[in-house]
Amino acid sequence: MKELLFRNARVIDVARNIDAVGDIGVADGVIAEPSHLRDPEVIDLSGKVLSPGFIDLHVHLRQPGNTDAETIATGTLAAAAGGFTAIVAMPNTKPAADNPGAIELLRRTAADQGAVRVFPCGCMTKGGEGKEMAGIGSLKSAGVVALSDDGRCIQDHALMRHVVEYARSFRLPILDHCEESTLAAGGVMHEGKWSVLLGFNGMAGTAEELIVARDIMLAREIGWKIHIQHISTRESIELVRIARRRGILVSAEATPHHLTLTDECIKKFDTNFKMNPPLRSESDRQALIAAVADGTVTAIATDHAPHTETAKQVEFDHAPFGIIGLETAFPLCFTELVAGGVIALPQLIAKFTTGPAEILGLHDCDLAPGRRADLTVVDPAAEYVIDRNEFRSKARNTPFDGRRVKGRVEMTVVGGRIVYRR
Repeated sequence: MKELLFRNARVIDVARNIDAVGDIGVADGVIAEPSHLRDPEVIDLSGKVLSPGFIDLHVHLRQPGNTDAETIATGTLAAAAGGFTAIVAMPNTKPAADNPGAIELLRRTAADQGAVRVFPCGCMTKGGEGKEMAGIGSLKSAGVVALSDDGRCIQDHALMRHVVEYARSFRLPILDHCEESTLAAGGVMHEGKWSVLLGFNGMAGTAEELIVARDIMLAREIGWKIHIQHISTRESIELVRIARRRGILVSAEATPHHLTLTDECIKKFDTNFKMNPPLRSESDRQALIAAVADGTVTAIATDHAPHTETAKQVEFDHAPFGIIGLETAFPLCFTELVAGGVIALPQLIAKFTTGPAEILGLHDCDLAPGRRADLTVVDPAAEYVIDRNEFRSKARNTPFDGRRVKGRVEMTVVGGRIVYRR
């Protein structure tokens, strides 16, 4: 493995409170003192930012079951191009990742074909159907890092309570898609002014808020970590804010699309603006931005959800929910939050590094010598127009094609190997 010496980078290591220009060495797949390198490849990063590798808590790789939309190979290439060195693979594949065999298949395929590290997430219930608890102990033994029925939500509160109790026993965080099914049933967009004007069935924000409140109560009662996926409403955010102030083990993630888009975008009738939870109102979006700034939201995750063009090229009512996001996440958030003057760059990097690491219970998200050399390099001055035809992902379902952004991923290093270089 080639030794690497990154020179003159602005090194941002949030875990160690470092933000300074310096050099970083890599040897044998780990961070090394530059003076200990023998004959490294020298890479000048003047004007660039180097940080620990980004982690995405929320990725759909579609394998097995829907490889026309994405595969582990293409999805991890997209992750590398987006600066992510590790991703959490959601379990709602076909068949669902609810047993050790499915987890082993994912791990082996990722080891053989993946460009970045893939952390398996196991189902909370068998088949992700919300009826019977999955074998959580066997999933832990198989190597899962978290539990989720992503895309679905356990409606049986007693069952959810038992799942959280077992998750605590096996030290596995819960990643929950919060949606009360009767209030959301039949909805295709946010319930509000624009759903009325456009004549679409709405999804009430209350559907999310009810389950967020339930999860907070369970986290408080059981004393274990419940993470709210893709939080989207002002009221849900306030519930999490209050809970965290009380020391309850609840956390939340924001997606780039909820930070940058609103339900007004649906007036274009473009199915690439259809996702779940749906794009909310401008007041919800502003509340989400404020939550990122004040630390209520500790992680940014993509909810990368690939679909084929055929699947999305139907009437809005009938189109599947979801968009891709791995390759656009950082520039969108940098443009909106850092260039927009909301937060400083180290705060943003924390949402991609130490924030996700803390939720997963990882303790190696820094650049100390001896740590695994998972690195992300970005150019904060670069401006460009997003072009979906340049994506590494197999899918193209993005609403951001043609959008001008600032801040570009230049390089991604996984275990000391350069897996993406612009």
